[in-house]
Amino acid sequence: MNGDEEFFDAVTEANQRVAGVTRVDTSKSNGIGKVGERPPQENGIQKHRTSLPAPMFTRNDFSVWSILKRCIGLELSKITMPIAFNEPLSFLQRITEYMEHVHLVHRASCQPQPLERMQCVAAFAVSAVASQWERTGKPFNPLLGETYELIREDLGFRFISEQVSHHPPVSAFYSEGLHQDFLFHGSIYPKLKFWGKSVEAEPRGTITLELLRHNEAYTWSNPTCCVHNVIIGKLWIEQYGTVEILNHRTGDKCVLHFKPCGLFGTELHKVEGHIQDKNKRKLFIIYGKWTEGLWGIDPAAYESFRKQERRGDPLRRAKLDDGAEKADSDVVDAAPEAQETVQVIPGSKLLWRVNTRPPNSAQMYNFTSFTVSLNELQTGMEKILAPTDCRLRPDIRGMENGNMDLASQEKERLEEKQREARRERAKEQAEWQTRWFRQGRNPHTGTPDWLYAGGYFERDFSGCPDIY
Repeated sequence: MNGDEEFFDAVTEANQRVAGVTRVDTSKSNGIGKVGERPPQENGIQKHRTSLPAPMFTRNDFSVWSILKRCIGLELSKITMPIAFNEPLSFLQRITEYMEHVHLVHRASCQPQPLERMQCVAAFAVSAVASQWERTGKPFNPLLGETYELIREDLGFRFISEQVSHHPPVSAFYSEGLHQDFLFHGSIYPKLKFWGKSVEAEPRGTITLELLRHNEAYTWSNPTCCVHNVIIGKLWIEQYGTVEILNHRTGDKCVLHFKPCGLFGTELHKVEGHIQDKNKRKLFIIYGKWTEGLWGIDPAAYESFRKQERRGDPLRRAKLDDGAEKADSDVVDAAPEAQETVQVIPGSKLLWRVNTRPPNSAQMYNFTSFTVSLNELQTGMEKILAPTDCRLRPDIRGMENGNMDLASQEKERLEEKQREARRERAKEQAEWQTRWFRQGRNPHTGTPDWLYAGGYFERDFSGCPDIY
């Protein structure tokens, strides 16, 4: 018995609260009327739902430690986790949240100068993680062969992703502008580790943005995300690490530092960095918070402001009481107090500001308005989607509809179905064949990558696997 199966056996009892298997009624998630009826339109633009079918469940009665005590130091992507940890989305849908602020890509495509384009691309890279703020639920691990598509004519893009590997888990995605202005693609290898009081997610893999009108390609990787107090205390999230965005045509580079929280919480959510040319000359300073917005300013103006600030307000260093620090560290990683919003330097340029979340976001797993719409299954959509699309997953649909017992048993059934399929392939010595992506090398970095093979939107789904 391998480690995955051993842990699965240990948590089966936590998941098995209801016997038998019941199919999910997906009609609960849209309520859009009769079969074949078109979704509501407003001024020619399709309207999307603004809330989930059921509110978020409470985790108060669930013993997290009874499960996680077996996982310290292990990679969580290889562990079967109970549904109490999840939010009703697949990781493929979580990747799609990169597109919430796609207007920044359209704006970049329209800029005449490389520096202005890099400013927009940097803002887009930071905006891609903004939706993770206060999102403490874990997305469902995609099943091998699972897909997700999204077409948003109002936002000017279409998107397709596929789970191309299970161990290690690899998710590949591809998006294109509906006006042929950009391509956005990559493959993500999320590495999850549990460290006793926190869970760390390192999103390995290269992200590529191509601005077709300018024959430019930009590549980068996302920062590390850490969820604190998964055992006891208030859950809170930080992003940290250095993100480097390279323009492969000009050699310009944007270096962004996602600041760790720090001892007193003063650096929480902060992002600071700069844009430099191929000779490492600083061209533009960028600062802000990934939870709020991003601003930029000329380097000379930035240095002048900082000098004045230092002369007028000398640094004050506080000393933390040793006893209080020890007491805190013994129990929880205290959630830092929210600091004042970004101090905007006079003369700065606003690059991006986060979208306001819906008023009922806290009851919807802290989803943004864009995220709320991702698992919506509109009337007649089943006839158009690939049978492997996330929207058709019964465990996610059950959780979204508030039926946690059903979601748990469906999750267990799907995982067992996946294991059985893997055993059958091993018996027949057959290799898994991906459908929409192929292994290759990134054309700009030369590193291993998963590249879109094309053909998805022609909608020939006859050879798709039965994974649900």
